[in-house]
Amino acid sequence: MNYRLIPTDFFEKETKRLSKKFHSLKSDLVKFSEQLLVNPRSGSPLGGGAFKHRIAVRSKGRGKSGGMRVITYLTLDVFVDELTNIYLLAIYDKSETQTLSRDELRRLIGELK
Repeated sequence: MNYRLIPTDFFEKETKRLSKKFHSLKSDLVKFSEQLLVNPRSGSPLGGGAFKHRIAVRSKGRGKSGGMRVITYLTLDVFVDELTNIYLLAIYDKSETQTLSRDELRRLIGELK
C-alpha cells in the first residue's frame, strides 16, 4: 500500500525550533518516518484517526520515555477504502509539554480541512 507523509506547517515550524536544540532530531525523524510508512498505526490511538508516537532522540539521551512525541493523523481514500495520507500534525518535547489537549488536537485536525 502506498502512503504519503504530509507534514503540517506547525510540525515543520516546531521541528525547526527543536532541531536547533537537539542536533540529531532530523536524522531521528528520518528513521521514524521509515518506520511509520511500514506501520502507520504503531502509536497510541487518540481517537478519530489520530495517533501519538514516542520517539527517542539520540542527542537528548533519554530514550523514548523522555524523548519527543509526534502526533499523526491518518486519512482514507474513500474510493478504494485504503489508507493514503499520514499527516504529521505536531511534534513536542515531553520535558516542555506533557500532552496536547483535546482542543489543540481538534484545532490541528481542523486546519487540514
